[in-house]
Amino acid sequence: MDVYLGVDLSASRRRKSAYALLYEDLSCKAGFFSGDDELVALAEEYSPRVVGIDAPLSFPKGGRLRGCDKALLRLGVKVFSPVFSGMLELTSRGIKLKEALEERGFEVIEVYPGGSQDLLGIPRKSRNKKGLLEGLRSLGVKFEETLQGDILDAITAAFTSYAYAVGEYILVSSEDCRLILPSPTLRPSRRA
Repeated sequence: MDVYLGVDLSASRRRKSAYALLYEDLSCKAGFFSGDDELVALAEEYSPRVVGIDAPLSFPKGGRLRGCDKALLRLGVKVFSPVFSGMLELTSRGIKLKEALEERGFEVIEVYPGGSQDLLGIPRKSRNKKGLLEGLRSLGVKFEETLQGDILDAITAAFTSYAYAVGEYILVSSEDCRLILPSPTLRPSRRA
């Protein structure tokens, strides 16, 4: 059974980061990891078809924003510059992690859970964690109840990886970045 790995990466290696393993039947297992080596070992153990990392995986060619960041802003999706002081460490860590995973043969994509949640019509963790949990479940994802925002974002990253693998995604691309978002066609149906 195919598995998809989603990662909500923290900027600091001293802080735990969240991961989620989403199976093709949409059952999910999630937890935390500390170092990048721990995540690489997890990937080697589960052999995900796609790894989605919530972190900028490239720097802008010039200026403060990459082309895909500008496109997201035009779509009304809030983003942070990869070179902003709080994001610089995250971007550097994300790039190194991507390289380590690709060296081992894994396909790695950049994802943005907040943007994914916006397109899927479910709340972001900063607005309503319970609503985010319910929104993910309405997509068919099965997981233990949690209100830990980083876990919920990792599950969203894994769902975005799944959407990419099954061809239900939007590619936001420019010469300096490539970002994947799930197609809005995957939005949960609203029951009357």
